[in-house]
Amino acid sequence: MPKEGRRPEPAIDEDVTGKEIDRSVRTQLRTLSKENADGVAQHLVMIARRLEEEDYPAALAHAETVVRRAGRVPAAREALGFVAYRMGDYARALTEFRTVRRLSGSSHLLPLMIDCERGLGRPERALELLRSPEARALGPEDQVEMLIVGSGIRRDMGQPQAAVLALQSSVEGPQKPWSAQLFYAYADALLEVGRGEDAREWFARAAVADHEGLTDAGERVDELDGVAVVDNGLGEQGRHDDAVVEDHSIDADGTRD
Repeated sequence: MPKEGRRPEPAIDEDVTGKEIDRSVRTQLRTLSKENADGVAQHLVMIARRLEEEDYPAALAHAETVVRRAGRVPAAREALGFVAYRMGDYARALTEFRTVRRLSGSSHLLPLMIDCERGLGRPERALELLRSPEARALGPEDQVEMLIVGSGIRRDMGQPQAAVLALQSSVEGPQKPWSAQLFYAYADALLEVGRGEDAREWFARAAVADHEGLTDAGERVDELDGVAVVDNGLGEQGRHDDAVVEDHSIDADGTRD
């Protein structure tokens, strides 16, 4: 049987040099030839760019190229796993994240692995990973991320009160870089158990803490206040003068009138 020829690679944007990648990733690429390392670095930059544009098929093409060229490099497998994760292909993402863990010995992808198990409809496996010694050894930001995922798992399992309790002790205290996401998840859990007023308070706190616009907390506050802004089709021009404000009252228990 003839050997399969080399697949064509997706194009690299003219302004991409490969030098844009983190130093830690560049260090991993030292196991490759200089020419290959430079090419892989360019594709890694393209993955990030296409993900930002939400062009997932293009990001996947670059990620698969990276793995073909550098399959033993943890950063390459992590990139493919993350693209698969963003595409909702949790089985493939989990396989790649497990490979990263085996190659690198690092458990930093555990929060994503847990979420993959959740996405695959295996909450018990997700909770098992959540309680693992490796999970407990992670840093504070990863710990918070796992708490948020764990709260979501409890909701999936029909345990909304447990979902609230999973986050309750972590939302108090000084704000941290991850506070917006934590407050938002807590507010969402509160809303599900019928504590609408408390949910509004924590959505508002999330909105204040969300300096980078990572959540739609402000919109959730407006929704709970019964206010919705409807686009009149005129775009940005005339938004303030012509927007229509509708009242969709929501009671304190989170139900809409």
